[in-house]
Amino acid sequence: MTITEASRRKKAAVVLFALAALIVITFIVSMNTGHMRLSPLDVLRTLIGLGTDKNELVLFEFRLPRIVISVLIGAGFALSGAILQSVSRNPLADPGLLGINSGANLMIVLYISFIHLDVTNSVLTRPVIAFIGSFAAAAVIYGLSFKRHHGVLPTRMVLAGVAIAQGINALILILTLRINPEEYQQIQVWMAGSISGTSWTYVLAFLPWFIVLVPFIVFKARVLNVMNLGDQLATGLGSPVGKDRLLLLAAAVGLAGACTAVGGGISFVGLIGPHLARRLVGPNHQQLIPASALAGGLIVMAADTISRNLGDFPTGLVVAVIGAPYFLYLLSKSR
Repeated sequence: MTITEASRRKKAAVVLFALAALIVITFIVSMNTGHMRLSPLDVLRTLIGLGTDKNELVLFEFRLPRIVISVLIGAGFALSGAILQSVSRNPLADPGLLGINSGANLMIVLYISFIHLDVTNSVLTRPVIAFIGSFAAAAVIYGLSFKRHHGVLPTRMVLAGVAIAQGINALILILTLRINPEEYQQIQVWMAGSISGTSWTYVLAFLPWFIVLVPFIVFKARVLNVMNLGDQLATGLGSPVGKDRLLLLAAAVGLAGACTAVGGGISFVGLIGPHLARRLVGPNHQQLIPASALAGGLIVMAADTISRNLGDFPTGLVVAVIGAPYFLYLLSKSR
């Protein structure tokens, strides 16, 4: 190992530790803030079983599951974005911008509007339904952006994704016009990226997807490094590029669909998280993958904490306020 490589790994370790520390600090602050403010002493007493019944209800039934799911879906969206950016070699790739989240939204709206289930009561089945929608949208986008002898063309992927997303959103709007006002309001709030009302059921519904897919993505980090060298060189080094690309895309789509199912339409996390991580630790995916997950979790948890203290409006709106200007900045810098 060269001195330069050792220095980079040391810097990456420091960055990962700093991001983890920021998550812990934000987690503690988030537990103390909200409509009902709890002092640090109240939180500590409640965590060790000495709090009042009211404090236990607020912390364990309302606040903690919401904080945990915000970290998990933030990490999931960021990992999905990191894979999409690497596989497509497109720095603007993001599950929200490419229409993958819209595919998940469409399937869930179809499921709810035709079966007439409450948004919150269908949480255990939503990740599977969302995955079907996300996979269908991703397959169409991949097919439109793929060109023989050239592979996936980054510009075509963005254009196809935007077009598919707009078409799906128009179809969702038409579908929501036929449902009753109560279901319509629930769907609109959920699609805006609201994670209010989250319970431990949401965490249990999402956790299997996270436990299965994240270790697979970490395991494939070295493959992503090889794929960044180009298809021809990667094939020459013995990497099954086509198979690995499809497996990684399936993992990205699965994570994005599951995140959308429990967190709604939170956009830009898959764009901001990987870009922030890349600036901090560099392009090596063995450091980029964990850094992206930590950055995404931190962004969504901080945004949710802000939204809870400013009127409890959808977390996705706070992320969009942060993400939209950053997307325009990246767009102005891209060639």
